[in-house]
Amino acid sequence: MRLVRSHGIGNDYLVLASDHPLDAHIVRALCDRHTGVGGDGVLEHIPSNKADHGLRIWNPDGSTAEKSGNGLRIFARYLVDHCLADLTHTVEVGGAVVHCRVHPEGELVTVQMGQATTAPAEVPTTRPLWDHPLDVAGTTLRVHAVGMGNPHCVVFVDDRLDAHTSLDDLHWQAWGAALETHPYFPNRTNVQLVQVVDRNTLALRVFERGAGPTRASGSSACAAAVAGVKSGRVDSPVQVQMQGGTLQISVDARLHVVMTGPVEEIAVIQTTRSFGPSAR
Repeated sequence: MRLVRSHGIGNDYLVLASDHPLDAHIVRALCDRHTGVGGDGVLEHIPSNKADHGLRIWNPDGSTAEKSGNGLRIFARYLVDHCLADLTHTVEVGGAVVHCRVHPEGELVTVQMGQATTAPAEVPTTRPLWDHPLDVAGTTLRVHAVGMGNPHCVVFVDDRLDAHTSLDDLHWQAWGAALETHPYFPNRTNVQLVQVVDRNTLALRVFERGAGPTRASGSSACAAAVAGVKSGRVDSPVQVQMQGGTLQISVDARLHVVMTGPVEEIAVIQTTRSFGPSAR
């Protein structure tokens, strides 16, 4: 099969650029960084009756995701560079239509991520979770559930930081793993551990549903910005700093979210081994 590998601030995806069926086994094999091509997921171009293009997002564990901000930016750039799509176009993903704009110069792509929600049924969660204390691996964390078309659990950790402690000194990976599968989140959840740097800047670590610790996540950056703005900790626009780089997130009074960030193509790959059923 033919694949295009790109990354958005360190979050790398494989775009399927040929006609080849995908299933969970094939995706897991492709994303394996030792015996496959390697990636944080696979983006599959599918038909759409609602938008210019359709997208299915596969996680590296073979599950599918409703939305990915970095994945959408990568897919939008791929459509322009490899499919002769217009710079401005729409993509249907997870049943929602997203407006994308590829900037004509440079690597930036802007995506309208839709309206965020904190309503339990829409995140979804089994109960209201806004500034709610949860016991996580023997530690009490206050969580904020945000829906971005996919579920997020935002945890502000400023009370655990001082001049001698950084985000990476915290047990954020263990907390993320415990929160991802917490029973309050019936579809599992992405997790963000967030530090407020100033009124327009957040720093975070991301534990991504189906992928684990991730250098960057666009929808996670959006969820953290929404929680920061809604709780009064920061003002829009927000610069969200992750291990892979920084995204700019704008959040309006009705929680409509716009994300802008870079995309860089790494390689066009033609696989030389079978990843189909016969390879099992």
